[in-house]
Amino acid sequence: MSSSARRRLLLPVVTAALLAAPISAQATPTTSATPAPSDGPTATVTEVPNFGDNPGNLRMLQYVPDGLPENRPVVVALHGCTQNGTDYGTQSGWVELADRWQFSVVLPEQRTLNNANRCFNWFDTGDTTRGRGEVASVVSMVDHTLQTTGGDASRVYATGLSAGGGMTSALLATYPERFTGGGVVAGLPFRCSSALYEAYTCMYLGKNLSPSVWGDLVRAASSHDGPWPTVSIWHGSADTTVNVVNQRELVEQWTDVHGTDTTPDREDTIAGYPHAVYEDSAGRAVVETVTVPGMNHGQPVDPGSGDGQCGTAAAYLLDVDVCAAWHLGQTWDLP
Repeated sequence: MSSSARRRLLLPVVTAALLAAPISAQATPTTSATPAPSDGPTATVTEVPNFGDNPGNLRMLQYVPDGLPENRPVVVALHGCTQNGTDYGTQSGWVELADRWQFSVVLPEQRTLNNANRCFNWFDTGDTTRGRGEVASVVSMVDHTLQTTGGDASRVYATGLSAGGGMTSALLATYPERFTGGGVVAGLPFRCSSALYEAYTCMYLGKNLSPSVWGDLVRAASSHDGPWPTVSIWHGSADTTVNVVNQRELVEQWTDVHGTDTTPDREDTIAGYPHAVYEDSAGRAVVETVTVPGMNHGQPVDPGSGDGQCGTAAAYLLDVDVCAAWHLGQTWDLP
């Protein structure tokens, strides 16, 4: 059987597995569908049909606040399986934060032609190799946004949920010179899987490699030799879709890339949840983790208009009284 035929047969099975966690059991904390703040977006999410090279055949959506000045940051936000760019950008809180803090948001969207459940193909080397497939398409979107908004190329960030988190890992590894930082939410390490049949092992069990082996996978993905993107890793301890052990493997991968160890230099809490920080030899925070006890598969949100609040509760957008997007934005100095 050819590799393309095998992929067509396995794809529905693996993508269904990424969605296996029941919505009603997503989190132990509150899951009320509190609406986002009433002062809505100043602009609209729009599609950009012609943004440049698109070898991954993705759609480009973007949000640019009205009156956005030049030299502002760009955030790439990648949705999870069954989601779309507009809903993820809005429900995760990134659109409202773009208005509040004045930056543009790139919202890549998967096509069902590429993946029946709209998962980004984080497990496929054809889409996670520099200059090819979906990672190359996303970088084209970034280039288009920088050009049309006059954005700051030194302040480009990538983040995503689940399959979007896996693709975030791939973007940071394959184009490290293009991204200053990244946020992986319920995602997986780069090259945990290089083919579809390996995805189950990564998702349910994780892959236990040494930090140096994980780091070598990133270093082999480009000719870049530093500096490297900082990485923030968010995960629920009760995730039944992407095992929380992937958070630890991501720490091992990116601390090794940054030339530091896997022992936290600082430990405290964010909104009461365990937070660990790993610093490089200069004392700069280069990797951090936030673990949400009792949370199943999804992205933390905290609907409301107060300080630190953002997002809207929905499927896989979980109201656990902390908004990951807000804290990522603070880490990246977006305000």
